[in-house]
Amino acid sequence: MRVALFATCLVDTMVPQVARATATLLERLGHEVVVPPTQACCGQMHVNTGYRREAVPIVANHVRAFTGAEAVVAPSGSCVASIHHQQAMVARRAGEHALADEAEALAARTYELSQFLVDVLGVVDVGAYYPHRVTYHPTCHSLRLLRVGDRPLQLLRAVRGLDLVELPGAESCCGFGGTFAVKNADTSTAMLTDKMANVLSTHAEVCTAGDSSCLMHIGGGLSRLRSGTRTVHLAEILASTEEHMSPTQTTAPAVPA
Repeated sequence: MRVALFATCLVDTMVPQVARATATLLERLGHEVVVPPTQACCGQMHVNTGYRREAVPIVANHVRAFTGAEAVVAPSGSCVASIHHQQAMVARRAGEHALADEAEALAARTYELSQFLVDVLGVVDVGAYYPHRVTYHPTCHSLRLLRVGDRPLQLLRAVRGLDLVELPGAESCCGFGGTFAVKNADTSTAMLTDKMANVLSTHAEVCTAGDSSCLMHIGGGLSRLRSGTRTVHLAEILASTEEHMSPTQTTAPAVPA
């Protein structure tokens, strides 16, 4: 299958290794991966902060960038949720009905990574090897809007060498929520504190999730605690193999200096 990779603006800017891991994984499974060069933001940030009219040209750019794609895959439940639940709505409310129809058609071919692997490819064991104790945080958009369910857990359970431990209070928000963390910093910090306590109670080396934004929030807090627990995106774990692991993947995480 020819798969178009939607890297997302946060991944592209902050953690490009997540996009590379997604491409590596899909290619290892025998698929051709293309990265449309004109892709940019999906418009979620604008819609969530009330700039719906301003989001219309962003939606139009996204639709143009991925026109003709057989399937679009993104390592982000948050952005895929926006594509599924916001893009067509924004266009239709602006009177751009043709654009809305195109956005709906594209959304039907757009998948979060774990959805694509399990539901479209029918794969659970992707041949990964990751010898670490790991706990999984189900991010809000993937859990409540996309309803990915236990698909990420199915994939993690099939990873050789991985010790998967249940996260207490897993379905509670980590407190990021995009601009929520900035506009409601005290509340966000309190929510993060609870999430970190639960992560640390598992004694996991790694906390993983399907959204880099939440992992950035949780990881920042854990690093300030000098906890020794790090955050790693689901795609990076699934892309890891015994033959192609980096030194940081084969050793326990170091405590920050």
